[in-house]
Amino acid sequence: MRLCIAVLVLGMFVSCGQEKKYHDVKNDIAATVTSDKLADILLFQEELNAEFKDPETSPLADRFRIKFETLDFFAPDTNYVIEAQLVRTPEALPFSMPTTTGRESTEVVYGVAKFSINGKAYELEIYQSPDLITQEKYEDYLFLPFTDNTNGEETYGGGRYLDLRIPDGNTIILDFNKAYNPYCAYNKKFSCPLVPAVNNLDTEIKVGVKAFEH
Repeated sequence: MRLCIAVLVLGMFVSCGQEKKYHDVKNDIAATVTSDKLADILLFQEELNAEFKDPETSPLADRFRIKFETLDFFAPDTNYVIEAQLVRTPEALPFSMPTTTGRESTEVVYGVAKFSINGKAYELEIYQSPDLITQEKYEDYLFLPFTDNTNGEETYGGGRYLDLRIPDGNTIILDFNKAYNPYCAYNKKFSCPLVPAVNNLDTEIKVGVKAFEH
């Protein structure tokens, strides 16, 4: 369950001889890595669909959940599994991130991810919740909301989210194949953080979850 990014507001809105043999081995390794990435993406899709089918975790209203089979996903593309440079920002102070309702979400800029995609360099802020880091299960949880040029057409107009974990080094994997919609894209009773303008990608990210059609 995408715990920290979709909060239900109660009471209001209820990524030739020896030389030839060595070359072949390298290809096998590359193929295995690609296969592992693809398997990870497919597992993500399977788990997300299971979440949406389960009445205990689904954001869907019962009338939509009962007939639910699968979310609409773009075809997996491992080119969108990006190793980004992570520049931490330890001096950042908490701030209030507006949401789709009157509630505000307290966040801290944990760091900035620097990477290139579709031939262009980008930077995205990655956030951490001061409230969640007090819980053992979420003490290393990071949140990356973003918008791109598919929003409002093929994907949800308000942008999509990535769930991340704090890495050991100074790089972080951004798998945009795991970009998902906030719960308020499915049910208005949820309150979801709005994507900050600084996290817009001026390109099309055609992987991950597409817009939901009721």
